[in-house]
Amino acid sequence: MQFGYRGYHPMVDYFNAMDPENYETDEAKQLGLGVGDVGMSVPLGISAANVAGIYAKIRAGAGKIELGFPGAVRGQRQAQTPEMYGEDQRQAIRELGAANEVQFTTHSSYGIMGLSGFTGDNPYNVWFQKEYKKQAVDEIKRAIEFARDTAGGGSVVVHTGEVERPISDQPWARNPDGTFRFKQYEEEEALSRVRVVDDRTGQVTQIRKNVKVARPKWLRAEEDYWGYDTKGSRVLIKGTQYDESGSVVSRGDYVDYLGRKIPDDLMFDPEHGRVPVYNEKTGRFANEMYNWDMMVEETNERNRWKAKMLGKDVKGLTEDELVTPDEVHVRSTMETQEGHARGWSMQYGIDTNRHIEALKKIEKALDYYRKLEAGIPEEDKWRIKKEAPPEIYGAFIGNLIPPESKNPVEILEKALEHEKRALLFARQSSASQLLMADDNYEQQQHMISAHKYAIREAVKGYAEAGIHAMDCTVDPKRPIMITMENIFPERYGGHPEELKKLIRESREEMVERLSHERIKDPAGRKDAHGNIIMVDNPYKRSGVTEEQARKEAEEHIKATLDTGHLNVWRKYWKDDPDKSIKENDESFKRWIVKEVEDLAKNKMVGNVHLTDNFGYQDDHLAPGQGTTPVTEIIKVLKKHGYKDAWTVEPGADASTDISDFHGLMKAWRHFGSPVYGVGMGIGAQGAWTDIQYSYFGQNRPPYYVFGAYSPSPDWTLWSATPME
Repeated sequence: MQFGYRGYHPMVDYFNAMDPENYETDEAKQLGLGVGDVGMSVPLGISAANVAGIYAKIRAGAGKIELGFPGAVRGQRQAQTPEMYGEDQRQAIRELGAANEVQFTTHSSYGIMGLSGFTGDNPYNVWFQKEYKKQAVDEIKRAIEFARDTAGGGSVVVHTGEVERPISDQPWARNPDGTFRFKQYEEEEALSRVRVVDDRTGQVTQIRKNVKVARPKWLRAEEDYWGYDTKGSRVLIKGTQYDESGSVVSRGDYVDYLGRKIPDDLMFDPEHGRVPVYNEKTGRFANEMYNWDMMVEETNERNRWKAKMLGKDVKGLTEDELVTPDEVHVRSTMETQEGHARGWSMQYGIDTNRHIEALKKIEKALDYYRKLEAGIPEEDKWRIKKEAPPEIYGAFIGNLIPPESKNPVEILEKALEHEKRALLFARQSSASQLLMADDNYEQQQHMISAHKYAIREAVKGYAEAGIHAMDCTVDPKRPIMITMENIFPERYGGHPEELKKLIRESREEMVERLSHERIKDPAGRKDAHGNIIMVDNPYKRSGVTEEQARKEAEEHIKATLDTGHLNVWRKYWKDDPDKSIKENDESFKRWIVKEVEDLAKNKMVGNVHLTDNFGYQDDHLAPGQGTTPVTEIIKVLKKHGYKDAWTVEPGADASTDISDFHGLMKAWRHFGSPVYGVGMGIGAQGAWTDIQYSYFGQNRPPYYVFGAYSPSPDWTLWSATPME
């Protein structure tokens, strides 16, 4: 199209140079991105209602399009899903792309936030549900099949966001000097909410870190001495060590009330392990209120103990073997309930042996007196009667009521019934309490950090989706790949380190499923140390080596890097008070570029979303309209060989500008893309704003034609209205 003089002029390029260098900026040359390189997202049902709507975007000028699905499960008019497009529509989209040389990518359901099965942050209904996870994986699979039928390959974007977690607790949240780099709010470290899940049922328990838990004050040796442990072995028992200020350097060994050391292997045994301090004056056991720091200390002690039991260093413990403070917090409250049940079990069962012995003796006596009574004439039976105490509790009342003379058999039968009932009570009460204690203990072994559980479940889901992408690939030169998108900071997967972990572990899971003979039990069953047991691999592919599987995993599981989602981390960035706002902004941007470069170096990026914002919310401004360092990110990605899709998500412009397409045009302008024949006179350079609201983005041509395309006067209407 030739436009000039801030309007339309058919002869402009006869006197205006058409060489690209007259229109390219230095930045455009550095980025190397043109109009044909940068495409736009088209949410189906919102931005385009059908195939004709997709074609309208192509006619407007989009050369690359990401087809996205706002809906999930059952589609609706404005929230469509892949299965709303049948064979005819899929073929039409495929032919549209081929005829217009447009490349499509795909975005799976916007409503899916990770593949862990997390139901969301409803305080009355917080679960990890296998059914919900299956539904999410199915959404990814049908998007993959849609990509196969329409795009023929390419990226299928998948949202991460496995679970919410406290930002300040994460290892990447601090600077090397220990100060915070990220924090969600000022009191987060002390007040944040953590979650623990029962990995058998998916039920979630939520905890506030500022809630203290009453715990026993455990008895420890105060000084060093030689003694014995509870198994009878002679050992050196170490006491608590203090520094000059009186602060504890190291705590003493656990001992029992006789001063014997509790052996390491019994330390946390509910019956034979450590014991609470007993105050002889008050006759009570000592307790103390554990705050979060004390929970962390208890956690570290349990991890050191577990490492010692397994013959490992603490750093060598697997994620399944390590315990976390939130797990210890929940287990501490459950241990109290367990201890209560075990105590009552002992109390109820304390006389069980006496009742059993009494039954034996009564049965023997009853047999004797029955035989005796059978051999005595009726008139002489009064001779064997005995005085029976009144059946009233309390010695004082009993002394006021005269005893009755009864037949020994009658007395013994009543005594027998009483002992049977007493034994039944002891058995049922004691056994029930013990069952409750054992159930409680068993549940403790399955209470794990929601953070840990979410990653484990999500990784299996992404691996399953990656294998499906591999199976659906029809063009080896353009494989289908699931690309995990770094989601919002509040949820797992939003930070680049978390994104890398998900990709690495999902790839490893895919490798194991394709090539290993045995894998971790998909049902999550554990051994005594908390490790998931190994089972025969039901997913193994015949003839696939580990090397081949690794290549497939790296090809079909990658990342979608969303520039806007990265920039939203700005609101949680802890500014240096000694720096200006601008200097802190620059520090934050350097952090973004550094994280992007690490992803790019590891060849993890398979798709890029180009959006902008001001660091607060992901409102999908066009690149260049906010504070996101989009151009710096592009330079880093291209430096490391990124060659896949660049997609603008022009959400805000659909509402605040003429159309969503104008968001794409703003991106083109920001990247300095040249437009053929834009002129303002000899030697003058035109700007995007001269034309972008005149033709591009509209579905109609210029309002007049020229030359051979113009109708002859013979065809002029009598009204003189131009034909065009």
